[in-house]
Amino acid sequence: MPDAKPRRIVIDTDPGIDDAIGILLALASSEFSITGLTTVAGNIGIETTTRNAGRLLAFAGREDIPVVRGEAAPLSRPGPEPLNLHGENGIGGVSLPDPGRPPESRPAVPWLADLLLDQPAGTIEILALGPLTNLARLFLDHPDAARRIGGIIAMGGVIHETGNVGPRSEFNLWADPEAAEVVVSSGLPLVLVPLDVTRRVRASREFALALRAAGTPLAVMVADLVESYFETKTHQESRPLHDPCVMLFALAPELFRLEDLHLVVNTGSTGEAGALTVDARGSAVRVATGVDGPAVLDLLARTLTAA
Repeated sequence: MPDAKPRRIVIDTDPGIDDAIGILLALASSEFSITGLTTVAGNIGIETTTRNAGRLLAFAGREDIPVVRGEAAPLSRPGPEPLNLHGENGIGGVSLPDPGRPPESRPAVPWLADLLLDQPAGTIEILALGPLTNLARLFLDHPDAARRIGGIIAMGGVIHETGNVGPRSEFNLWADPEAAEVVVSSGLPLVLVPLDVTRRVRASREFALALRAAGTPLAVMVADLVESYFETKTHQESRPLHDPCVMLFALAPELFRLEDLHLVVNTGSTGEAGALTVDARGSAVRVATGVDGPAVLDLLARTLTAA
């Protein structure tokens, strides 16, 4: 039997420490063929996220993969103030080379539309790690192209737990709730990976040491990134590895529990913006609601150390 062809993916991203870990995981996996990185502003601004995407590809020696600058602001509201969670350079202060090539001259949305229309329908998947502005704009401006997406796996939202920017709001959906509402209600094939799952995936200091001991460049870089993600020098667990859960779900969905839920996105102007409510009148979405945390961390380590 011939080996299966790698899955063609576009990573929509706002790197970000945990985005960087997810991108390096995707680069390390033979199951993915990365067609491009499209960027979105997130909490550190479009210039920084775009530059960081290029720097990660330069580190990995993958300047063949294009970086495509995406939306600099949400669909219809001001962008969030920059946060310091990811350090001054947006990537935990970890040293990376300068980008090896400039971003594409075309913006992300028309670039994505042309890619989807040029390739057979269903053959391009989107792994979305940031606010959903690019995907919402694609659906609004190029619906025929958007409907050719083979699948979207997006980190975002919270179902049963408290949020991380509001009582019920998670950052990616809170940053552009109108975009989230467009994507959730679009009928596009969407799997949502919320905080309920990603908070169960935290790296220990022993995990980082084991990656460092493996000695491969990607594993050592992820060890650096993980170590920058501990809140203090005495913490034994990192902050949640939110965004790598998207890649881990794509690689091993059997390690996650999935539920079909009907969801409504709050698009108000209060602290509830971006909150998800389970409601029979809402849009049907597949949602990851559980995960085998040790097993996905083992998969992350095995993939990085084999590269």
